Amino acid sequence: MTEYDLKRELANRIKGEVKDDAATLAKNSRDTSLFQVMPELVAYPKDADDVAAIVKEIHDAKHAGAEVCLAGRSAGTDMSGGPLTAGVVVSFTEYMNRVLEVTRTAADAKDAREPTGFAVTEPGVYYRDFEKETLKENLILPSYPASRELCAMGGIVANNSGGERTLEYGKTEDYIAELEVVLSDGTKTTFKHLTPEEVEDRKKKQDLEGSIYREMDDILTKHGDVIKAHKPKVSKNSAGYALWNVRDLKTGGMNLAKLVCGSQGTLALWTKARLGLVTPKEHRAMLVIFLSDLAILPEVVKRVLPTAPESFESYDDKTFELAVRFLPDMLKQMGWARAVRLGIDFIPEAAMVATGGVPKLVLMAEFAEDSTAEADRKAVAAKNALLGLPVQTKIERNERESEKFWIVRRESFSLLRKNLHGLYASPFIDDFVVPPETYPTFLPKLNALLDEYQSHFIYTIAGHIGNGNFHIIPLMDLSKKENRDVVLELAPKVYDLVIAEGGTTTGEHNDGIIRTPYLRQLFGAEMETLFERTKKAFDPLNILNPGKKVGGTFEDIRRDMIQSAA
Repeated sequence: MTEYDLKRELANRIKGEVKDDAATLAKNSRDTSLFQVMPELVAYPKDADDVAAIVKEIHDAKHAGAEVCLAGRSAGTDMSGGPLTAGVVVSFTEYMNRVLEVTRTAADAKDAREPTGFAVTEPGVYYRDFEKETLKENLILPSYPASRELCAMGGIVANNSGGERTLEYGKTEDYIAELEVVLSDGTKTTFKHLTPEEVEDRKKKQDLEGSIYREMDDILTKHGDVIKAHKPKVSKNSAGYALWNVRDLKTGGMNLAKLVCGSQGTLALWTKARLGLVTPKEHRAMLVIFLSDLAILPEVVKRVLPTAPESFESYDDKTFELAVRFLPDMLKQMGWARAVRLGIDFIPEAAMVATGGVPKLVLMAEFAEDSTAEADRKAVAAKNALLGLPVQTKIERNERESEKFWIVRRESFSLLRKNLHGLYASPFIDDFVVPPETYPTFLPKLNALLDEYQSHFIYTIAGHIGNGNFHIIPLMDLSKKENRDVVLELAPKVYDLVIAEGGTTTGEHNDGIIRTPYLRQLFGAEMETLFERTKKAFDPLNILNPGKKVGGTFEDIRRDMIQSAA
């Protein structure tokens, strides 16, 4: 099938558009990773029927011998190359961008992660618009990532996102109730919790869905002990397929929506999601910790965590300096009055940069409670826990006072993507997780390893210090082959350190092009085989985002890496 024929066939099948002009293809060839992959076509479905028609056409064409594939895409903010494809991009933000329902179901919850409401959404909804609707019922999805102003719901589910509130509330997988999906043969179904009896009924179906349930039940039953043993022990993970999340150990039931969450569109394309929501606590206080000696970071974290912050975030001196440097650009995105206020609030930070008094690391421990007094009490308790350590601290007693710190933290990666004299923000060791208790042994080894490569890059550190999720972003000149070689040389060495401490290669950014080849290093050959069986069960013809999660190679990384300066 020629490119023209495929375009014509797709255009005849859907109500939306199919484009292949140079500007559209170029826009969809990039995300925020260090890769570029030029697609063949970009399709814009208007509804789930359109998605099914696109998938059916690709499926039938592949069955007939054509070399075709597809990948779903929403906002394109992925840092791993997840939505990049040489086939057809299925773009959701243009039309499938509605929040269909927001409902409050309870006033209170016994546990922080227990939903008090739910939302039904399409994948093309930007999170910023999703939250506007949920806040009308005083509800939020607490697993939103730092890119909350830019990302969309499609990627939040596809990557199993988990951001600043994950420390208390967990990840997106904890809030997935059900997903309406299109399977790889173009059929539509809904994945949700099924009782053992309902699973048996599904297994009797003589179609792709029935085959999926039969194979997944076989994998989970025969290899349950292996799956359990290889579940990452850290609180955040987006590596591999979450086989350990599928079966309810109490009831024996099964929910394949938990598996599709985090699968980067390699198992099915979701078209509608029902997500649990929580009621945010109204009153907040933040302890800001200015750290000049990184050697005491493990002790600082050890003392703060028992005070139970809702979030515990960080960014380093390089990020701090970039924030001041690009402050006008950040403020342009805000209303005039807010920009002026924040500009004034940043004066002390600008003075710190001017005088060279920038701390090595800024830590933000935020406490959210039902009363101002309780939030303040916890912040003070955390401050007192640090007495005797060589740190500076300050308490910000409301969200307005702490806003400037959150802006820097949330904008940290966007800041790095500015033109920094030929240096390119290159996320390849950007999302590993280690248990916080391993900091005293892990961090010195990591710093020593990174020092060996200091001639190839400078780097910034930001992330979720409270649960060991580090975002280390090297700034590199990718026009030099020796620097591109470092991407493949350094990553496995970092992951050796991470794995030795019981960690994982990715907490929230997922595998994509950049980390799929390391799944065997992380999980071993036996689990890799189970991942391959899972992929084949859902996608026998390998048309859904091939090369991610299963089948990705180091040659993919070499081939698709950008080879120019910023």
